[in-house]
Amino acid sequence: MITFPNAKINLGLNIIEKRPDGYHNLETIFYPINLQDALEVTRSTNSDKEYNLHVSGSALDGEPEDNLVVKAYKLLKEDFPQMAAIEIHMYKHIPAGAGLGGGSSDAAYMIKLLNEKFALNINHAKMEEYAARLGADCAFFIQNKPVFATGIGNIFEPVDLSLKGYHIVLVKPDIFVSTRDAFAAIKPQRPAVSLKEVIKQPVDTWKDNMQNDFEDSVFLKFPEQHKHKIKHDKTTMQFFSLLYVLSNITYHRSGIHISKRGFRLFAL
Repeated sequence: MITFPNAKINLGLNIIEKRPDGYHNLETIFYPINLQDALEVTRSTNSDKEYNLHVSGSALDGEPEDNLVVKAYKLLKEDFPQMAAIEIHMYKHIPAGAGLGGGSSDAAYMIKLLNEKFALNINHAKMEEYAARLGADCAFFIQNKPVFATGIGNIFEPVDLSLKGYHIVLVKPDIFVSTRDAFAAIKPQRPAVSLKEVIKQPVDTWKDNMQNDFEDSVFLKFPEQHKHKIKHDKTTMQFFSLLYVLSNITYHRSGIHISKRGFRLFAL
């Protein structure tokens, strides 16, 4: 049985406040895009091991037991011990560490895949509970529809949003900015207009009202990327933004922005 976990982008990202636990409350729009990994699960003929993970495509760091698809399997195995030993085949196409949610999506799709393959009869709400235990944004990929995300990116409210007819191009520059450095220049505050209201306006107005709070710290460290943004803002882009912290770039006819943790710019 095979499935195709997709990536997401963040449309805008506002850091609202710092929490007592050290995390930050934020607001953003999660939007699924058609950039996919491939994930296949088959029954194992080797009963000596509960699972074997086979990864192809882009290389991944870390041990198999640290991979989120393995953690998803082990999580369900605790409640459903009847699940058989499996072979996990994963082809990585979504860039890792780019803020596109590739690992989170793989984990969520693994839960959905195991639920179907072994007829576990887990409903959507319960699958979201399992996914949330693996990562703040994992649960988003269970229903995989645009949402207004708050909290630490783990509280979702469905939104009516379609970017059909637009083209998104992702570009991943060879630079790195740590989460610590990205947060260093952030001064949390509530935006004058919530992103939930901004997305109700025409896309060509987003560049005036939608921002990613990490842009200042990222562009301060990498001024060449700031020049890139200004250049495209003055040309055909309706929206061009840094997509969260630093690790990729996306173009769309509406300007330039940041998505989540990894550097990438995206535009509509």
